[in-house]
Amino acid sequence: MQILKNILAGIGLVCISGLFIFSMQKAPSDETIGKETPIVNDYNVYALEMPEGLNFAGEAVPVENPDIYERMDRELLVNTYWQSNGLLMFKRAQKYFPIIEPILKKNEVPDDFKYLAVIESGLTNAVSPAGARGFWQIMKTTGRENGLEVNSNVDERYNLEMATEVACKYLKKAKNELGSWTLAAAAYNAGNAGISRRLKEQGVSDYYDLLLGEETGRYMFRIVALKEILKNPSKYGFNFNKSDLYNFIPTYKVEVDTAVTDFSQFAKKFNINYKILKIHNPWLRERHLNNKSRKLYKIEIPKEGYYK
Repeated sequence: MQILKNILAGIGLVCISGLFIFSMQKAPSDETIGKETPIVNDYNVYALEMPEGLNFAGEAVPVENPDIYERMDRELLVNTYWQSNGLLMFKRAQKYFPIIEPILKKNEVPDDFKYLAVIESGLTNAVSPAGARGFWQIMKTTGRENGLEVNSNVDERYNLEMATEVACKYLKKAKNELGSWTLAAAAYNAGNAGISRRLKEQGVSDYYDLLLGEETGRYMFRIVALKEILKNPSKYGFNFNKSDLYNFIPTYKVEVDTAVTDFSQFAKKFNINYKILKIHNPWLRERHLNNKSRKLYKIEIPKEGYYK
């Protein structure tokens, strides 16, 4: 009985102590509420005005249609206020657009298609659940059909220049079959046959008149939103200096037409390590190169002075 009394007394003492401590804490007053120091200064959330003249590859986005207006507004808002992702896109665009742009121009594909690569992969060598890979998210079959080597030793879908060439080939074919660059871009997501079938089923001829699933239905709006934001950073509240952006390290090409038994040793010949070699040649999938066919490969080596 005495033990039980001691336990109850201890519990009571703890409760009284807690009440005393709580009573000593200063509750916020009317004068302090709302005046706390913000984590980020001058942070506000605003509704966005719909920009005039929105287009993709010169083809207008019909925002005068209320449905199109709402869908466009959604993507502008989502991508404007996903600030961390937005800043990364600015940084990576500085690094990779100079590689993509001249290839698009050479193939007579509109410059706006570089924004398709932005929404496909975030300008990274992404891997999709379906098995698409690289900046342009090319499937294995599509890559092989368009001349890329795709196996466990070499996967040229990770070669940005080669993958951009394949994307251009696909997009030009889609444009010829479907009639517009907007539909060609949508077909990059849903396939030529898929877009063609839906146009026929619904009796329309324009992307913006189609009823599509969530992903393809948002696809063009996301591309146009990223185009608008990346072309007008300060308008959408992104603040940075050019020195904050990423830059591509200058490289030169070394031709190899034999097997390479150990890329770690290969890299040392050029005063770099295996990690740096892989950063610039992500299409080399293993630490060696089989090359039984004596194919000519061009391996990118960074110029001296950029890595210590």
